Amino acid sequence: MAEKSTRTIANNKKARFNYEITDQYEAGLVLVGSEVKSLRDGAVNLKESYCKIAENGELFVYQMSISQYPFSFHSNHDPLRPRKLLLNKKEIRKISDMLNIKGCSLIPLSIYIKGNRIKMKVGVGRGKKLYDKRQTLKERDAKLEVNRMNKQKDYSD
Repeated sequence: MAEKSTRTIANNKKARFNYEITDQYEAGLVLVGSEVKSLRDGAVNLKESYCKIAENGELFVYQMSISQYPFSFHSNHDPLRPRKLLLNKKEIRKISDMLNIKGCSLIPLSIYIKGNRIKMKVGVGRGKKLYDKRQTLKERDAKLEVNRMNKQKDYSD
């Protein structure tokens, strides 16, 4: 069977900077028609979004902003409504156990199209301390400096 193509719609860049991600899960999204059209256009923002498990054991993503589709006049959606995530009960139970540990959170990492379906990658992670963030910045700067030096050596040869 042919492999399904994937196209990334949006990434939550700050998630990997602010959190140390331990586990990742692929979840389906329950959407209405105008939301799908807006997502395919890339009109989504994951910056302030977060995930929570409701009392009934279902997983929802909150504060994910999907802009209203400009050509849908009659039945436009609410841009900030909670959206249900589709995972197996076993996976939700495992996530719930991990979230009971102090300091763990469930963070949306990215939204992408896989085949004809819109999927969201969510990660369970622990918030980084300020010194961890500084260390990440130092490591990134060091890598950039090494790459610059290597490029300069290549041009001088």
